[in-house]
Amino acid sequence: MAPGRPQSTHVCPHCGAVLSRWQTPVESTWGGEIRLVCFNDDCPYFVRGWTVMAEQQAVSASYRAVINPVTGATSPLPVWSKTALRDGIVD
Repeated sequence: MAPGRPQSTHVCPHCGAVLSRWQTPVESTWGGEIRLVCFNDDCPYFVRGWTVMAEQQAVSASYRAVINPVTGATSPLPVWSKTALRDGIVD
C-alpha cells in the first residue's frame, strides 16, 4: 500500500474475508472508480450465486459482494467465472 493511502478494513458481510480494492472498467457507467470486492472463491454468497443464477436466470454465472467505499452501499457484482474481473484488483 502506498504511503498516505488508507488501507481497506472492510470485510465481506457474507464470509468475513478482507475485501480487495478493485478498479471498475473506465468504459463502464462507474467510470473507473474503486470498489471493494470479495474475491474469496469459498464465500457462500459467491458459491450460492451459481445455483441462483442457473435457476432464476438460466445462465452460467454468479456474483461477488461489492461495497462502494464512499457510500457504504452494497451490491452484487456479476461474474461468469472464478477468475473474471480479477485483473482489476489494485494494491
